[in-house]
Amino acid sequence: MSQEIRNLEPKALWNKFADLNAVPRPSKKEERVIEFMKKFGESLGLETFEDEIRNVIIRKPATAGMENRKAIVLQGHLDMVHQKNSDTVFDFDTQGIDMYVDGDWVRARGTTLGADNGLGVAAIMAILESTDIPHPAIEALFTIDEETGMTGALNLKGGILQGQILLNMDTEEDDEIDIGCAGGIDVTATAEYDEEETPEGSVGYTITVKGLQGGHSGMDIHKGLGNANKIMNRLLFDGFDNFGLQISEIKGGSLRNAIPRESQAKVIIAEVYDEAFVFDMQQIVNEIKTELKTTEPNLEVVFEKMGVAPAKVMPSIAQFYFVRAMYTAHNGVYRMSADFDDLVETSNNIAKVIVGEGQLSVQCLTRSSVETAKFDLANALRSSFELMGCEVEFSGSYPGWTPNSKSEILDVLVPIYEKQNGEKPKVVACHAGLECGILGTNYPDMDMISFGPTIHGAHSPDERASISSSQKFWKFVLEILANIPVK
Repeated sequence: MSQEIRNLEPKALWNKFADLNAVPRPSKKEERVIEFMKKFGESLGLETFEDEIRNVIIRKPATAGMENRKAIVLQGHLDMVHQKNSDTVFDFDTQGIDMYVDGDWVRARGTTLGADNGLGVAAIMAILESTDIPHPAIEALFTIDEETGMTGALNLKGGILQGQILLNMDTEEDDEIDIGCAGGIDVTATAEYDEEETPEGSVGYTITVKGLQGGHSGMDIHKGLGNANKIMNRLLFDGFDNFGLQISEIKGGSLRNAIPRESQAKVIIAEVYDEAFVFDMQQIVNEIKTELKTTEPNLEVVFEKMGVAPAKVMPSIAQFYFVRAMYTAHNGVYRMSADFDDLVETSNNIAKVIVGEGQLSVQCLTRSSVETAKFDLANALRSSFELMGCEVEFSGSYPGWTPNSKSEILDVLVPIYEKQNGEKPKVVACHAGLECGILGTNYPDMDMISFGPTIHGAHSPDERASISSSQKFWKFVLEILANIPVK
């Protein structure tokens, strides 16, 4: 770990972030970071425990003179999205994040940085460890598996938390205060097919889509970024219709909450079409590059002729329905909010496509701030894939967070921000899945708010955290703690 990270200001924040990022913490594999956090709380002599689902709670009494203020919950999630570039050798299960400073940004070498939500968690740790920061009674809530299921928030039982106000530190623009968010649901289509032998006189190609930016499938879904799975399907559709291309396998995307950056397919065509196929594919690639030249300037599509064609392929009739279902399935923004300017209401991310050995799977994450609209789009996707004979499963549904414009803590944060920065913050709802809505199910009377430092490119290896924004964020946090309302 570079010492340059630990020398950044505020040191209390960046040192805790460095400590945290030395611990492997991919979603659903948080055992080590849970033990790390428990030892941290215990080393401070603070009440520290985990609940039934393994969320970690640490309690710290109010500092002198702050005993009459409302108790607060400081909340962040322990897990991080594990994404890396295809040419990066890195094991998220065993290695800490390799960070470096790039101007005003902290980045990771070839992987996600974990600033989402590591900087929020580090801020909470710094407050717990502090001896000179005035604050009311604190409960630090560190949830698990936020990124792939909201498991910690969904399974936190009522009656455990005692705080009256919750400060969630998991947003990514430092000029925004969030008071609402989208809910989500996983949509998974699966099917089996009988593979057939590759016809005589066939040649094999590996098609690779790469160089896309990727990003957060909620916060970045409106930016017009390329989706590697949809781009690949466009190529396969044309190749099938014009040259009888047949699919042997596809591996595209990785996590539901990340816009897919890469996809690879192994296909066959009749040798007689070889030259014409490559020429036609390049024409389509040029068209796609022209369409995406502003948002995806680094898009690459590579065609590599295989020495030996794959032995087995998907039957033409199964492929006919598959590529059409993929074309039909909605990806991207479905509807903008009629109530909030520039807010995406409903969207879908076709996140992961796996085809091969007689099985196919398409995994999507559908989001909406309107619960009925969430299921409307999920049912549209379900219909697309059921028409080709897939079984479609809905899972992992979680609610959105309904905005409360009359929040008492919002009335505290807005004037503090304006005084510190000379302008009003943007009070918004976001299209990401924050845990506030879920936590509010069992704690309906808790006043909640979300904010955080500026982080760009979350859920991708381009993730980076602004150093100057972390200073602004830290100053904001300290003033909020000093001005929590009285009981």
